[in-house]
Amino acid sequence: MLNAADRVVRIWPNEPPPWDAPVEPEFDQTQPGDREQAGGRVTRLTNVSTPELHVYPATDSAGNPSQTAVIICPGGGFNILAWDLEGTEIATQFRNGGVTAMVLKYRVPTRKRDDPWTPVIQDIQRSMALVRSGEITQSEIKTVGLLGFSAGGNAVARTATSTGPTYSPIDQVDQSHLPPDFACLVYPAWLSDEDDPFRLREGIDVTEKTCPMFFAHAEDDPHFVMNSVTMFTHLHQAGVPSA
Repeated sequence: MLNAADRVVRIWPNEPPPWDAPVEPEFDQTQPGDREQAGGRVTRLTNVSTPELHVYPATDSAGNPSQTAVIICPGGGFNILAWDLEGTEIATQFRNGGVTAMVLKYRVPTRKRDDPWTPVIQDIQRSMALVRSGEITQSEIKTVGLLGFSAGGNAVARTATSTGPTYSPIDQVDQSHLPPDFACLVYPAWLSDEDDPFRLREGIDVTEKTCPMFFAHAEDDPHFVMNSVTMFTHLHQAGVPSA
């Protein structure tokens, strides 16, 4: 398959941290007649209760294993995952460009929670620890970045500005917790405050130690470009390189 991963890894050895897991099995909820993207259907996964990393290893122009990895977090409103459009297709492009990519199949749905991003942040943090510990690739990964779309972008921003793990360590892997080296936010959702769009929402605290970030967001995005503008402004004020 064109966008098939070379390897799939369960990120938690047993059950993930406590959450309101769905009773029904995982499925693709896309229906005939649903809105298409780029002339094709979009895989919309939901009821994901077993988080996984789908790994796309890459080599550089000299044939050496990539020392940079990016963990991709598809969007979907904390309800579904736009699995191919914002996941496997993106990973394939990174691999073709010489960067190892990993698509995170994180837990959904969490939208009914007051903090729908928390289980996702836990999955992201565990994934980064796995990558840094050497459990995912046979070669050394020196740089680990995050790329998130929409709700995935929200979780990436919150992960990049968190002060530490959001779950209790469960094994030696969790000794490898470090923040991401960079983050890419593509039309991130729910970052700016509803009442004051120039202020970030509670729990998103930018400091001079926050990692560099890259943004991609259309001005006429109905999901509000101020999410990116405000985040960029706070990074700029803190002296953090961003674009």
